[in-house]
Amino acid sequence: MLLIENTKIIEKKRILLVEDEAGVASFINKGLTEAGFEVSVSLDGTTGLQLALNGSFDLVILDIMLPGVNGLEICRAIRKQNKQVAILFLTALGAAENVVIGLETEADDYLVKPFKFIELVARVKALLRRKEAEPTPSVEPQEEIYKLADLEVNDYTKTVKRDGRVISLTSTEYRLLILFMKNPRRVMSRLDILEQVWSIDFDMGTNVVDVYVNYLRKKIDRDPQRKLLHTVIGMGYVLKESNENAN
Repeated sequence: MLLIENTKIIEKKRILLVEDEAGVASFINKGLTEAGFEVSVSLDGTTGLQLALNGSFDLVILDIMLPGVNGLEICRAIRKQNKQVAILFLTALGAAENVVIGLETEADDYLVKPFKFIELVARVKALLRRKEAEPTPSVEPQEEIYKLADLEVNDYTKTVKRDGRVISLTSTEYRLLILFMKNPRRVMSRLDILEQVWSIDFDMGTNVVDVYVNYLRKKIDRDPQRKLLHTVIGMGYVLKESNENAN
């Protein structure tokens, strides 16, 4: 569908919502439609999978517990065919291990029910902006390698190593780490991180930053004697060696 705004034709972003609770699906559909999106809804995983693989969508919102095919399987199937479409899990499964499993299926983001609708819209818009901003690979790509102590990140191959050991990160954890690696010894506030990792320029009133910093810390700082990711009370977080001063 097209919108005409100031004589310019603007194509509406298309969203697929796969949610088996009819009331929740109706609420989200109404809100996203009013926010200017074109929304298709599936109330079961089997139909949702068919729509996701055969339709043309800019973003897919998935519950995990679905009749027919669960959201994790749908996400994996989409990623085998399409690396570009944004995928957001929206689910009541909020335990840390569920979040990690969800993101490791190559979803872009994970929002736990119950949620604030303003946050859902902010996440949706941020994901769409991020996908639009992703650069087209250059003909002759140059490797960019960042190092701090024994932590090394290759931003071309998206590989992370600490003391020679390869560390597997989700896409969100990787974006968070590369932000710190590009700003060593700089204290990053939660709002700084929201803006640069999630493309959200206001405090959503959630602890999403703290949760992801904790996930990242568990992977890169397994040895507490050689911590690199530090909390600066009342200010935010900083990546530095323990004996270094922050900026």
